[in-house]
Amino acid sequence: MSARKLPVRPDLEQLRHKAKDLLRAARLGDPGAVADFRDFHPNGADPAAARLADAQLVLARSYEAASWPRLVQACELVDAIWRDDSDAVRALITRHPRLRDEMTIIRPDSNWGAPMAYAANLGRDRIVRMLHELGARDIEHAMDRAVLQSQVSTAALLHELMGRSIPPRTALDGAAYTLSAAGTAFLFRVGMQLQDEHGECRAPVDVVLETDSRKPTAKHEILAMYEQHGFTFPDTPTMALHRGRIDLLEAHLARDPGLLTRTFPHAEIYPPALGCHDEILATHGTPLAGTTLLHMCADYDEFEIAEWLLARGADPNARASVDAEGFGGHTAIFSTVVSQPAFWMNYGHRELDARFTKLFLDHGAEVNVRASLRKQLHPGYDEHALHEYRDVSPLSWGRRFHRKEFVNGAALALIEAKGGRE
Repeated sequence: MSARKLPVRPDLEQLRHKAKDLLRAARLGDPGAVADFRDFHPNGADPAAARLADAQLVLARSYEAASWPRLVQACELVDAIWRDDSDAVRALITRHPRLRDEMTIIRPDSNWGAPMAYAANLGRDRIVRMLHELGARDIEHAMDRAVLQSQVSTAALLHELMGRSIPPRTALDGAAYTLSAAGTAFLFRVGMQLQDEHGECRAPVDVVLETDSRKPTAKHEILAMYEQHGFTFPDTPTMALHRGRIDLLEAHLARDPGLLTRTFPHAEIYPPALGCHDEILATHGTPLAGTTLLHMCADYDEFEIAEWLLARGADPNARASVDAEGFGGHTAIFSTVVSQPAFWMNYGHRELDARFTKLFLDHGAEVNVRASLRKQLHPGYDEHALHEYRDVSPLSWGRRFHRKEFVNGAALALIEAKGGRE
């Protein structure tokens, strides 16, 4: 079993230093280093008498590489692709032909794939074409990765290399996962159809709704493209929100004056009929089952819809439903503290802000309301435990949450400044 995972762009010099550190620790009898030698050295080398080559082998095996030279080759190839150095890639493939068809450069569980797919991720068109000339045929996976990463020019090149055949339907899933409107538009432009072999119209709406990505405009564009190509959406308020359709929400409000205070079960937010899953696989931050449209806005970064709801009288202090075990009852401000947008902001995709928190506070949101919540994150975050938080305020919900990358520190600071207490 692997003890370590290489990053998307591994640093060879750093790995060399790690091997030296591992050797030094093993000679000193460090328990972790000794365990590494026991688990990953094929000949059971004595750590106390080990040499640098032994430590390098152990480190390579812990990264699921067969040998230290194999790990070095992977790092050199990845680096050459990142630098768009087609000559270096050609030299490496020529010296080590098997690298051309390795299923994954980095590690078996990496979706970045073989060299051609890896280059497609980065839009390295010269390298993609050169690898094809050298005999690489990982074109379908490379197409998936190019579309997923919105590398449209690379996708067009791969489409040419495929003989202009229609890409596999799975390519839509990748574009849906990253909310790549450009990738989705490209696929439809080259002939992608939503109708399957039985004439049924199928689209990866479940992926769009359940992805951890948060790009509202792109999400709306993708769902609109599905509709333009024949997909029919359920006429529900939650789906209108997902689609960014305030006009449809207006129509729902006209028919149902109680819409602004309604709470929606999980199955209405993530319809099973569209292929959606349970509360763990449907990726979100603060629990959404039994919440209002305002709660949904905070987790899906739908700021314009949140403003519309509040302007029409939505109550920021409306509570979510409480289940039979006493969990729920949280207001929308909880969803501004722990959320998927916070995850992406914390990873540098956008400057950390508390605009939803400020919006709700400006409309009278209470900062010391209390509720009980429980949360298990998507297994993609290596989460397998259900965590319970009894009788927490918005402030304590954020401070106690078990994964800080989902916590909006700016929201906590604003809540505390408004008198929020744990």
